[in-house]
Amino acid sequence: MNAHHRPLPELQALEQLIEQGGAHLQAREVRRVGVPGGPSFPIHAITLGNPDPGLPAVGYFGGVHGLERIGAEVVIAFLQNIVTRLRWDTTLQRQLERMRLVFMPIVNPGGMWAATRANPRGVDLMRNAPVDSLEKVPHLMGGQRLSAGLPWYRGRLGDPLEVEAEALCEVVRSELLGRPFSLALDCHSGFGVSDRLWFPFAHTRAPIQHLAELHALKDIFVQAHSQHPYIIEPQSAQYLTHGDLWDHLYQLACAEHPATTFLPLTLEMGSWLWIKKNPRQLFSRKGIFNPLINHRQQRVLRRHQALLDFLSRAAGSHALWAPTAEQRPQRHADALADWY
Repeated sequence: MNAHHRPLPELQALEQLIEQGGAHLQAREVRRVGVPGGPSFPIHAITLGNPDPGLPAVGYFGGVHGLERIGAEVVIAFLQNIVTRLRWDTTLQRQLERMRLVFMPIVNPGGMWAATRANPRGVDLMRNAPVDSLEKVPHLMGGQRLSAGLPWYRGRLGDPLEVEAEALCEVVRSELLGRPFSLALDCHSGFGVSDRLWFPFAHTRAPIQHLAELHALKDIFVQAHSQHPYIIEPQSAQYLTHGDLWDHLYQLACAEHPATTFLPLTLEMGSWLWIKKNPRQLFSRKGIFNPLINHRQQRVLRRHQALLDFLSRAAGSHALWAPTAEQRPQRHADALADWY
């Protein structure tokens, strides 16, 4: 097979789901991106549920880093779960009458096709936003403007957002920001041996404005899933970076919609756990970030479905657990004690 015509299995699976979902889904091609000398790919956004902007919403994102295919696969697996239940699950149907679900499983299809972390222009999308760290970042890993030939390249100073980053921001701003309550989950892999749930900030160790809400969300998650595998923490507890897209979008939400709550989360799946069980994966660029053995991949896909489902339920029921104005000071103090 000509390499230029090599298929992208995750994109094929996603487009089959779009077809299967039929009238229940609204799918649009937000942007189209090309690989130099190679094929071009659509960036799809899929929405379902009630579009009323006064209702809560959750967005699920994956494939921002092309090498981390398992992130896209986790989001696609959850979308498949939703699509196959739509025909018969009256509980799900009632839930969707009261909220909106947004899926963007493959943000960086060109990078996924080329098996690179960055997009086809060599830009790391999670270093591309116009946000500079207020504190010292790790050399190179925190974002650099030296060369697209080095990892973690931010792009040239003053350039607009990359097409893929622009597509993600457009979907978040149109579908999530401005609602009374919204959540986002961006699925990645590659950091350590533990699965982590990160929340902003990445550009400063200072706590975010909605720390009380995040602490309350953590509490109800732990109560419902006492055996969960996640370390829940601010990203700044691990490292700081320039250009984080979720810092950028969170700051936009606070500036443009100060009366609303937008909570962006990042699932960072610990890929070293897979390498520990199968050390040969170290010799494969794909294997450093993804489980290569089929049964292990299936286990990873199952492992995170409860989290994605929980977030949809939590958003739809936020009025019952989000702290009131009177409760927020104590919640904030408890969160500071836990995380800072």
